[in-house]
Amino acid sequence: MTVGASGRELAEPSPGADPSPGFRRLALAGVVSTFALVLLGGVVRVSGSGLGCGPAGSGLEGWPLCGGALVPGLDLNAVIEYAHRALASAVGLLMIVLAVMAWRRLRAHRVIVRASVGAVLLVVAQGLLGAATVEWNLEAELVAAHLLLAMLLLGLLIYIWRSSRPRASGEPAPSDEGPASPAGSGLRGLATAASAAALATIVAGGYMAGTENNGRLDEAQTTGAHYACGTQFPSCNGSFLPFGSGALVDVHLTHRALMYLTVLLALALVAVALARRPSRSAVVLAAATLGVLVAQVLVGALNVWIAPTDGLLVVLHLGLGTVLWCALVGLRLSLSPVPAPAGAPAGARRRPEAVAA
Repeated sequence: MTVGASGRELAEPSPGADPSPGFRRLALAGVVSTFALVLLGGVVRVSGSGLGCGPAGSGLEGWPLCGGALVPGLDLNAVIEYAHRALASAVGLLMIVLAVMAWRRLRAHRVIVRASVGAVLLVVAQGLLGAATVEWNLEAELVAAHLLLAMLLLGLLIYIWRSSRPRASGEPAPSDEGPASPAGSGLRGLATAASAAALATIVAGGYMAGTENNGRLDEAQTTGAHYACGTQFPSCNGSFLPFGSGALVDVHLTHRALMYLTVLLALALVAVALARRPSRSAVVLAAATLGVLVAQVLVGALNVWIAPTDGLLVVLHLGLGTVLWCALVGLRLSLSPVPAPAGAPAGARRRPEAVAA
C-alpha cells in the first residue's frame, strides 16, 4: 500500500490487472519513435551521412563519440548522423522504461513482460550493430542486418501495444471462422507468410542500398545494385528476371522476386480477409494493406524509372515498406487471441475483436 497526499492509503496496481493507459501510450510512443528512427536512418543513407562522425576504423572516436567529441560541430553530415544516434538513444530509454513498468506492474502478463525485455535486448543489439556498421565501412551485410533488427523491434512493439489493449465488454460470439477453426488457422498462416515475405523484401532492399556508395570511403565502389537493371521495370535489361547475368543484377532481382512474392501473398490475404471479415480490425487493416501495397509498388517503380533517383523517393519507399510491414503484422495479430494473465480461468483469453485497434 502507498499513502496519497490526503493521507489515505492507495492500493498498488494488481499485477494481474489490465495494463494502464500510460503503459499503452508508452508502447505506442515506442512504435512511433521507432518508425521515425527507420525514416531518419533512410535520410542518413541517402545523404551519405553514415560516416558523418568519422571514417571507418575510427574506433571510439567515431562511435559513440562523433568526430572525437560528445557533440558534433556544424558539419551537416555529422549533424544528420548524430540526430539518428540521439533518436536511437531516446528509443532505448523508452524501451527500458517500458520493461521496468511491465516488470513492476504486469508480471502476471508474462507475454508482455517477455516482449518488453526482448525490446530492450533488441535495442542493445541494434546499437552495437550500428557501431559495427560504422566501424566496418557500411558493409551491405551489416546495413541489411541493421534494418532487420529495426523491423523486428517495430513488430515487437506493435505486439506489446496490441497485447496491452483493455478487455472489451459485450464481445460478440465467436464466428465459425474464429482463431480456433481450420478456416481461421489458414488465414493466420497466410498472414504469417505475407508478413515474412514483406520482411525479407525489406531486408533485401536494405542489402541493395548497402551496395551503393552513399558515404562509403571506397573509390572502387562507384555504383551499386540500384541501377543494375537500368531504368527498366518490371523488365530488367530486356528480360523479366535474368538471374545469373551479374552479381549486382542478382542482388537487384532478389529484391524484386521477393517483392512479387509479397504482392501475391498480400493480395491473397486481403481478398480472404475482406471476404471472411473475421473482425472489424482485420477488415480495416486488410483495406490499409491493399492501399499501402499499391502505393509501395508504384513508388518502387518510380525509384527505377527516374534517374538519378531523388533521395526523397528512396526514403518514401522505405517508409511505405515499413508501413506495409506494420499493417501485415497488425493484421496477423488481429487474427489471434491475447493470452490471459497468469492465474486467470482456463480459456479466458481475449479474442481478436477485444484488442481491435
